[in-house]
Amino acid sequence: MPLSLAAAQTILAATLSEARSKAMNPLAIVILDERGAVKLSACEDGTSLKRGDIARGKAMGAISLGVGSRAIARMTAERPHFIAAATHAIGGALIPVPGGVLIRDSGNAVIGSIGVSGDTSDNDEIAAMAGIAAAGLKGDPGA
Repeated sequence: MPLSLAAAQTILAATLSEARSKAMNPLAIVILDERGAVKLSACEDGTSLKRGDIARGKAMGAISLGVGSRAIARMTAERPHFIAAATHAIGGALIPVPGGVLIRDSGNAVIGSIGVSGDTSDNDEIAAMAGIAAAGLKGDPGA
């Protein structure tokens, strides 16, 4: 099942709702489909200029490497040359910190990813996971 626009809209709304309920800083959110194409993108009022690019880099890293960005952060410490090469291979769009989460369907297939940026990386990930759960899908942060 591909990631539908309706599911992406639910993820976006629920991610923002979670952030507001926890008084997080303004967020930028990018949701990619299974091919890495942008399905939905939004920046709250008050985000800094490049937050959207950072959110996209978290989502792109996750979908490109097939693991959540928390695992990519660990890889950066363990295999920095690999992450540098992977970043180059995907055009520089890889942000190796938590907040990039794979979106999986009920059969565990990857159907997209979400990148969130604006608060701490841990809070970005918390908001993303809540959004994915609200759509009845599974989040895989690479824990």
